[in-house]
Amino acid sequence: MKTWIKRTLFGALGATLLVGGLTACGSRGEHRHGGGWSEERITEMRGRAIERVSEKLELNEAQKQKLGVLADEMLAQRKALRGDSADPRSEMKALVAGDKFDRTRAQTLLEQKTQTVQAGGPRMIAAMADFYDSLTPTQQALVREKMEKRHGWWKRG
Repeated sequence: MKTWIKRTLFGALGATLLVGGLTACGSRGEHRHGGGWSEERITEMRGRAIERVSEKLELNEAQKQKLGVLADEMLAQRKALRGDSADPRSEMKALVAGDKFDRTRAQTLLEQKTQTVQAGGPRMIAAMADFYDSLTPTQQALVREKMEKRHGWWKRG
């Protein structure tokens, strides 16, 4: 396989996993009780996450701004992947609605989501790179340590 194809596939996979993780985190709490997160709730949680990361890494204002850009890109990518549907799960439900799995519809859905990731992926990568590169070596080491210790930012222990 050619190098650029591998990079594209790994980039798309990485972005998909990242957005999927955010989506999974975004579906906890109120979602279990029948309601999704409102835009206000998402904005509130974005602010909390930025403050929590800012405190742990002791970020300066420029770094906080870059973290905010990264958070905005992640939320934009999440929204793009979800689409305009009021019920994003309806697409998945439609695949198994009949007596046979709808392979054609699944392939179309996969292609749409892949295009979305490919379109937004470079902006997310750039935002992550800008944020990470703005960190001091000590802050970068702390990020790596926390990711190793907790197997990622989102796990609690």
